[in-house]
Amino acid sequence: MRTVDLKIEDIAFGGKGVARENGKAVFIPFTIEGELVSAHITREKKQFAEAEIVDLREKSPHRVKPPCPYFGRCGGCAYQHIDYEHQLEVKSHQVRDVLQRIGKLKDVPLHAIIPSSLTYAYRNRVTVHAENGVIGYYRRDSHRLIDVERCPIAMDEVNRELAALRSHDVRDGHYTLRTKVDRLLRRRSTRSENGVRGSRTTSTGQPERVSSRGSERINAFHHFTQTNDGVANALRDLIVQLMPPNQELLIDAFCGAGFFAKAVVDKFERIVGIDWDRFAIAAAQENASEKETYIAGDVAAELNSLLKKCDRDKTAMIVDPPAIGLSAQIRQSIVDLAPATLIYVSCNPATLARDLTDLQHPFKIESVTPLDMFPQTSEIEVVAQLQRFNASAI
Repeated sequence: MRTVDLKIEDIAFGGKGVARENGKAVFIPFTIEGELVSAHITREKKQFAEAEIVDLREKSPHRVKPPCPYFGRCGGCAYQHIDYEHQLEVKSHQVRDVLQRIGKLKDVPLHAIIPSSLTYAYRNRVTVHAENGVIGYYRRDSHRLIDVERCPIAMDEVNRELAALRSHDVRDGHYTLRTKVDRLLRRRSTRSENGVRGSRTTSTGQPERVSSRGSERINAFHHFTQTNDGVANALRDLIVQLMPPNQELLIDAFCGAGFFAKAVVDKFERIVGIDWDRFAIAAAQENASEKETYIAGDVAAELNSLLKKCDRDKTAMIVDPPAIGLSAQIRQSIVDLAPATLIYVSCNPATLARDLTDLQHPFKIESVTPLDMFPQTSEIEVVAQLQRFNASAI
């Protein structure tokens, strides 16, 4: 493959810099807009090409030295080479761009991104992988592992757990390492069906080894114990601020353990939370008030049944779907009911943009607020606040 000289014009959602050669987009990781680079083309398609830096000819003033020795090889972080203030600008721009390009949504009231108070050492848990004596994360664009002694974006307590794991001979598999607080929260939510609490450590005191089925459960657990405590609290406070008072019914779809519902319980006469994960629902039910009902089941089916019995003028809804966004069935159910208030919490701006396209007809988008839940990575959390057109304003 050939080597070309290019100027980086933008940073695309996902973290790669974008240059153009004869009108064709060329994606180059670990670059910043405005930089001049020599890049080696590694993959070329009709519509785009991918490349790797050979020489950084002109640096951005926003470029910093990454503190992690694995950065560039590890698949976890994308932005350690960019100063934090500019990371926030990049992510805000990406949210607006995705809403316009995918959702065809113009003049969206985009609020300032909510930053993380910690830019490193913020993760209260990580999942590492073990294979043939190597313990760490997957390499960038690969299923091969890179051996990791310490992760700079993980909290010190989590890194101590990693060191303890590395001191043992462990079987191949996936290991989730947590702070003590996160372990206590998880302990409450991992009861088996016969009431016995789920195992948290092995008999030798090592962190829990998770099967692929267990990994699904832990991925679901993310929805109700966020990995960045400070931004999770800011997210909860934002939901409280956006939700109008004195409402009759809140429907919380993909509710997890009721993280949002319990924060706004005083604003409603009744709350119904729905989630497919029975462990999350069990945790929600443990300290539920008389106002709260939590249902474990298929979200689309339960939501469709529930919406038929609602007074839309007295109903508000929160949706917090996984990265794939809302199914077509759920989007149609929301449009058919058109509750007075809808708050959409998204971990994927692209699927949020797609879904808002279908939801915008009965609703007005009042605000869109990004949150930086995962500094140094390309991930972006976004909250969209929608109000039905003929409903009273918040």
